[in-house]
Amino acid sequence: MTDDLEPTGASEGTVAHEPIGDPGLPEHQWRPTDVDADLERRAERQVSTLFGLGALLFLGFCVAYFTVDADQTFLGWNGQNFALGATFGGGLLLIGVGIIQWAKKLMGDHEIVEERHPSASSDEDRTAVMIDVNAGLNESGIARRPMIRNSLLLSLGALGLPVIVALRDLGPLPHDQRRTVWKKGMRVVNDVSGTPIKPEQLQVGQLVNAEPAILFEEDADGERVLHGTEALQVKSKAAVIVVRMRPEDITPSKGRENWGVDGILCYSKICTHVGCPISLWEQQTHHLLCPCHQSTFDLADNGKVIFGPAHRPLPQLPLGVDSEGYLIAMSDFPEIVAPSYPELARDQKKLDKNS
Repeated sequence: MTDDLEPTGASEGTVAHEPIGDPGLPEHQWRPTDVDADLERRAERQVSTLFGLGALLFLGFCVAYFTVDADQTFLGWNGQNFALGATFGGGLLLIGVGIIQWAKKLMGDHEIVEERHPSASSDEDRTAVMIDVNAGLNESGIARRPMIRNSLLLSLGALGLPVIVALRDLGPLPHDQRRTVWKKGMRVVNDVSGTPIKPEQLQVGQLVNAEPAILFEEDADGERVLHGTEALQVKSKAAVIVVRMRPEDITPSKGRENWGVDGILCYSKICTHVGCPISLWEQQTHHLLCPCHQSTFDLADNGKVIFGPAHRPLPQLPLGVDSEGYLIAMSDFPEIVAPSYPELARDQKKLDKNS
């Protein structure tokens, strides 16, 4: 039985087997595209068409992103999500099907037997691998099939367009959004019911989550009514809290003596650390706590930071009362409403200069 075994440079104590000359594989069957030039060209056109359609779907993704309304519905689904998913997923599917068709019909088709070898490859093995890789590239026909190569490159290049376009959903940088929708005369309304607030409705120690009335008013005064995603974006940036304290407990800084109404003050709901919504209110101490990283602001002392990682006071909105007795804003926030970022100090100086 040992006549069929022969050492071939194996390590001591082991015996290497010579490969079987005929492992019993059936006779190779050539594919139609291997023997018929017309079928080969037809397959090449099919693969190129799949890649080209994939590129068109990626372009369709970009078109749908800008043209399909985010609030539109289609068969009960969000219309924009459906359009983006269908075009992007369809493009990936067509590329995958095209590559499979390319491999099945046009790439080299023959059996390969590889001997087992030690895990540490020798220089000769590495050289052989590169020879095989180059041979595979030659057999794939990518060099002599420019139609397939170019259409694949086109499709893969178009694949990057949806990625670039989708980055827009990360939103504008904070220093490009220096103002909120608040302006003089705009009513402060409850963020749940949308009803305007009168000073006598608030008790000492009470906190109310509020927002600008523009989100709920009709377009009676020429103002553009906001709906859907745009309204939610404006609401999130302009969200405020309204608190009432005893006037004698408040220590306003110079120039802010008239920013409140009978002890009622209004501050941004956005923490100046990383932008978390903040409304944990301590009535007795007049402190407002952020639930994310425990930054603490003293609302009786101009929103001053007294604890935590925040470095800027909470922006305060100056308040007044209109002719019907409802709380209104007297202007927009004088400070930038946003989490802290390196360019904030520079942008705040520019904002103060232009104000």
